[in-house]
Amino acid sequence: MSFTDFHLSDTLMRAVRERGFEDPTPVQQQAIPAALRGRDVVGTAQTGTGKTVAYLLPSMQSLLNGASPKHPRMLVLAPTRELAIQIADEAQGLSRYTRIRVVAIFGGAGIQDQATRLRRGVDLVVATPGRLLDHMQRGNVRFEALKILVLDEADRMLDMGFLPDITKILRQMPARRQTLLFSATMPQAILSLSQRFLNNPARIEIATARPPESILQQLYPVPKHLKNALLTALLKGKGVASALVFTRTKRRADVLGRKLREAGHSVAVIHGDFRQQRRIQSLERFRSGNARILVATNLAARGLDIEGISHVINFDTPDEAEDYVHRIGRTARVEAEGVAWTLVTQEDEPLIAGIEHLLGEKLERVRHPDFDYDVPTPDWAKPSAKTILRNARRNQSPFDRWKALTR
Repeated sequence: MSFTDFHLSDTLMRAVRERGFEDPTPVQQQAIPAALRGRDVVGTAQTGTGKTVAYLLPSMQSLLNGASPKHPRMLVLAPTRELAIQIADEAQGLSRYTRIRVVAIFGGAGIQDQATRLRRGVDLVVATPGRLLDHMQRGNVRFEALKILVLDEADRMLDMGFLPDITKILRQMPARRQTLLFSATMPQAILSLSQRFLNNPARIEIATARPPESILQQLYPVPKHLKNALLTALLKGKGVASALVFTRTKRRADVLGRKLREAGHSVAVIHGDFRQQRRIQSLERFRSGNARILVATNLAARGLDIEGISHVINFDTPDEAEDYVHRIGRTARVEAEGVAWTLVTQEDEPLIAGIEHLLGEKLERVRHPDFDYDVPTPDWAKPSAKTILRNARRNQSPFDRWKALTR
């Protein structure tokens, strides 16, 4: 299959050729025909699979077939400023030979300048939810002409606490519209959202890509109460030039960041409760080398492209097997080598089983040679039966959960 098989306009195809796109990716092969037919779409696809082009091309084809009123005809919601900018850049590149007008709206930038651009007239708005609501409440943008709504990286938006904002936005959109939802994982909250706001969507599932073979993946079994101590010991290794450390919760990221600073490490922290400017500052400290360690929640698992990360460390095993691939993919960028360590407690074992099932292989288990594993386990560190059962239930594929909810 080639892009010519989609029968797109000459103006779009000219941009496609100039951008060097040849054969469509699997998500593009499935999503573009469905979207061109006007169907709603729910897609499971990770970053790097070409999903941005998968929804931009058919949507722009639709925009070319209609009038160009002052108010937006297409809206793309994205979780972060960085992703919004990336999507807007892609949209501008694909629409360069058309009259489609693109505006990116996000926090951390001047709101008046954004308002001026919106009032001049725009076809496609790419926005983060919080800043978009601000503009809507100020009367800077209206959506009665909206034809297409896209939710990109929907699971990340929920992780960052945007569900109330997204719900408010969706309730103010025209009922007659096409809605395209893309998410790397399919937790229950996303399934519920799609059931409420999408109309008989085409369902697309693209298999999660395997991690690059240049990543050395190792599991470090450890009692729960010794995780902090083991992490500190691992970070003292000579080969750890820079480390991205993932935690399960925002609070744990803050606590772990503080403990590592107390141990003498240069640390930056990033999670969804930080304002945009603070997130940018943390990333810049890590990117420049002023902070050797970045402690993050899943907010940083996608859309973050920093070269030179030597190690990714899962301080907490991710709840979703797909998230493991996204996390460790932050190392070994541009064909470099990298290391991924995961600290595994007894209650994490069902989650590890899910990861190994997804990868189709058993991961190497290792012990730190100079670490004391024999410190007695206090009562608070022993996992409850409820916790073990909850983790086991999480070990399902996204569309197993879809089927369970829709049968």
